[in-house]
Amino acid sequence: MNQHTKPNAPVLDSYWMPFTANRQFKQAPRLLASAEGMHYTSTDGRTILDGTAGLWCVNAGHGRRQIAAAVERQLSTMDFAPSFQMGHPIAFDFAERLAEIAPGPEGQKLDRVFFTGSGSESVDTALKIAIAYQRAIGQGTRTRLIGRERGYHGVGFGGISVGGILNNRRVFPQLPGSDHLRHTHDPAKNAFVKGQPEHGVELADDLERLVALHGAETIAACIVEPVAGSTGVLIPPKGYLERLRAICDKHGILLIFDEVITGFGRLGAAFATDFFGVTPDMVTAAKGLTNGAIPMGAVFASRKVHDALMHGPENAIELFHGYTYSGHPAACAAGIATLDIYRDEGLMTRAVELQDAWHDAMHSLKGLPNVIDIRTIGLIAGIELQSRDGAIGARAYDVFVDCFEKGLLIRVTGDIIAFSPPLIAEEKHFGEIVSILGDALKRAK
Repeated sequence: MNQHTKPNAPVLDSYWMPFTANRQFKQAPRLLASAEGMHYTSTDGRTILDGTAGLWCVNAGHGRRQIAAAVERQLSTMDFAPSFQMGHPIAFDFAERLAEIAPGPEGQKLDRVFFTGSGSESVDTALKIAIAYQRAIGQGTRTRLIGRERGYHGVGFGGISVGGILNNRRVFPQLPGSDHLRHTHDPAKNAFVKGQPEHGVELADDLERLVALHGAETIAACIVEPVAGSTGVLIPPKGYLERLRAICDKHGILLIFDEVITGFGRLGAAFATDFFGVTPDMVTAAKGLTNGAIPMGAVFASRKVHDALMHGPENAIELFHGYTYSGHPAACAAGIATLDIYRDEGLMTRAVELQDAWHDAMHSLKGLPNVIDIRTIGLIAGIELQSRDGAIGARAYDVFVDCFEKGLLIRVTGDIIAFSPPLIAEEKHFGEIVSILGDALKRAK
């Protein structure tokens, strides 16, 4: 037990924790008991400032009574309804609300919504839709899927196949035919940048290389995160997404943006699609969809993609795909309440108001020991540390533990510290983050 473990702490043996060094964690557990606003409370009563919106998802802050009340009402009315060949009104209501703010400009919105249970399910759904679309338009040879190095698209077999995180792929087989663009991270040219870096637009041309290698007639879709979050906040160079869109159009390849992290206000617009002004054919979403209150995901599809599948006998299932919990009533209730909060409190665009102060606060850490890069966009930041010899990730992990002990929750991936505070944050919270993190960086050896 560590100094923050209570004598009557729960038995930890049975729970096999995800993405966690289980043996290490259970020797010195970090346990959270409650949450409100910008803060968690640990099981020993300490207040922990949430610098990560839970796990990129609690955009409206914790403990929103409006969401809890909506879920309670729905559970009391109807807890579950089958989603195959049946429906319930709240799923259609939620889809209509999402269609109103769907990614893309007026007249081109991706306003056909398929509900899933998570970001991973959203990605695998979008990939399947892409292949089904190509077959529906007579392009059945297009089954290849293109992702990007250092991309993260969840943990389904489709997601790890197009993803580019080595440890996600090392143990598990991938779908045959998947391939990857080069990543866009170039600290030699783009270190310590606020917003989009100047260098690297030509990296989008790597898709032309894959077209030449495999043949356009084999490629169904290309999927990228507009901003890669889980691999350390990798921000697209200026013009990169635009060029990727143009190459996909040239070769008949569908473009998918994975916005599980960037959706619902993280950059100061409803979606990164709108922030960057580049419209893909599909967008995957989850996390901020319900403010993290109930697991749920969604795929936003263009009418071109959707309508291509709406052919054949009317009694035939157009897309033979779905989940037991697609459009779950309680999740839809949480989602509608979340959209109400985003609208009423102006949270979809609040990152625009906060970003200058946020960027300045984060970049004030430049010059501290072992800080080799800082990159910021919207209300996101990535702080990259020099790795210890032979121990990649160890320094950032030590900083993570130190910050938690001092009252700040951060997220680390390798030796990169990632921040994505709730959109209700105030400038005083930025100062607290910088103070705690700065002291921890000075202590890290």
